[in-house]
Amino acid sequence: MAEPLQSSTRVKDGLKRIVGLRRSIALVWSSQPKWTIANVPLLLSQGVLELVALYLMKLMIDAVNKGFGNPDKVLAFDQVALVIGVAAAVALTSVVFRALSEFINQAQGFAVTDHIYNLLHAKSTVLDLEHYENSRHYDIFHNAQQQSSMRANRVVFGLTMVFQNSILLAGITGLLFAVDWRVASVLFFAFIPSVLVRLKSAREEYELAHRRTPSERQANYFSAILTDDIHAKELRLFNLGDVFMRRFRELRKRLRKEKLELATRRLLPNVGLQVLTTVLVFGSLAFIAYGAVQGTTTVGDLVMYYLAFQRGQMYLALLLGHLAYLYEDSLFLTQLYEFLDLEKKVIEPARPVPVPRSLGTGIVFENVSFDYPSGERKVLRDINLAIRPGEKIAIVGDNGSGKTTLIKLLCRLYDPSAGSIMLDDIDLREFATTDLRRAISIVFQDYVHYSVSARENIWIGDIELATDDDRITAAARNSGAHAIIESLGRGYETLLGKRFDGEELSIGEWQKIALARAYLRNAQIVVLDEPTSAMDAQAEYQVFKNFYELIKGRTAIFISHRLSTVKMADRIYVMEDGRIVECGTHEELVCRRGKYANLFELQASSYR
Repeated sequence: MAEPLQSSTRVKDGLKRIVGLRRSIALVWSSQPKWTIANVPLLLSQGVLELVALYLMKLMIDAVNKGFGNPDKVLAFDQVALVIGVAAAVALTSVVFRALSEFINQAQGFAVTDHIYNLLHAKSTVLDLEHYENSRHYDIFHNAQQQSSMRANRVVFGLTMVFQNSILLAGITGLLFAVDWRVASVLFFAFIPSVLVRLKSAREEYELAHRRTPSERQANYFSAILTDDIHAKELRLFNLGDVFMRRFRELRKRLRKEKLELATRRLLPNVGLQVLTTVLVFGSLAFIAYGAVQGTTTVGDLVMYYLAFQRGQMYLALLLGHLAYLYEDSLFLTQLYEFLDLEKKVIEPARPVPVPRSLGTGIVFENVSFDYPSGERKVLRDINLAIRPGEKIAIVGDNGSGKTTLIKLLCRLYDPSAGSIMLDDIDLREFATTDLRRAISIVFQDYVHYSVSARENIWIGDIELATDDDRITAAARNSGAHAIIESLGRGYETLLGKRFDGEELSIGEWQKIALARAYLRNAQIVVLDEPTSAMDAQAEYQVFKNFYELIKGRTAIFISHRLSTVKMADRIYVMEDGRIVECGTHEELVCRRGKYANLFELQASSYR
């Protein structure tokens, strides 16, 4: 019973690989069809020229052999020279066609690489945030990014070589069948076992690479710790170099051992097959040579058959070898397709409703619960929260209480597991995500330091503006970033960050850049998630003073651990273990002497 099941599985797997290869061919074609069309006649011409060259070799040797008995040596040499001249013209034409074909393969390879990057980038920008917080999906990302462009280029080369060698082999096989069908049969059957072994090896190589992905990613992570600038300070301060070098070496040693074991398993079958092939090939050559000794063929025929057999052996080996490589590459490219086939969970509405230009009834969370797909516990439980138009609310609580998750749901980076979020009595799922996010200006605590100019770092907040729009400078003034930028070497055109040899800012200065992005976007809802955590008290006070002036008439949500910054909020929500446990103004919450009052007292006591 087990054998039929295994056989059925292998058949299904083979069909999947064929479909995968068809998809790879379609990928190559769609990237640059004109190069494929241009390459076909060149490959056909090379096949024909190869056969012509073999026949000219026969004519040349026969002419030389005949010249030995010709008393007119000048005439004899003229005949030989004519054949040599034609052969030289054929060889030069082949060189030109081969060079053109190689150029086309290179051009197509570049086009395929860029096409795959475009596919990867396009998919990455629309994937749900959920996929970036799932380790299995990270493995898929890793394999898609690491393998795809290389494997796709190999598919381009492999398809070219399969097509070319098929043409050449067809011609050579016809020639050998004209000599003796048994010789052609030996040529074919001598290489069948080797291709079967190679296909099996390709499958083992893929399965090993698939199993090794988590370990490879971990090894790359340890290598990044040892080499990048993010970890450089702590690596030295805590003397962590030896720790992570040891872990990296141990992982690489295990990975190397697995590869070596696979190579060892391949060694004996490969050697055995090579021996068998060599015996069969030279036995066939002996058979042909015997016929020549018996006088049934000319010396030119013998040389032509010998070269044809030798090249036929080479073309068949190349053909089968590239078919095996195509099989292997199609296995690896399934990981690209697995990435491209990842489905969105945050679904766009079929008929999106326009987002209100200004809030009428406000934002309402109704019995909202949420748990991350990879987690077991609920992050949010039965959240009920209402924010009136123009109201400024603050959300406070311990780390992990669900504050930032609440904002992710508001931006529809996720959908609630239960309940609904309404904007002017319309469920957020009725809006196009692009339109909804356009209506929200947000600064997360883990905002990005873009390695672009200071101007572009702010412009990113509203890319619909021109990069030289005066509002960029105004946003920088409002956030307190203007004076910082003006002090840089090239002002607003200064490249920020050390990645490309730009100027680095302090964490507090980067926060002001991030705040400028929020000010630049003229959104009706403004969200600040720990926006001033790295600023000193005076800078923080000034930022919030400016902020309250700038957002008059707009709805604002603050998330902060510093309770001194939320006192001015119209209402404060206190979260604990994914629930809202308190709500009120600062004064009301202090008077209740609950969790908020305890947190405020703890923080206030440190300043006494």
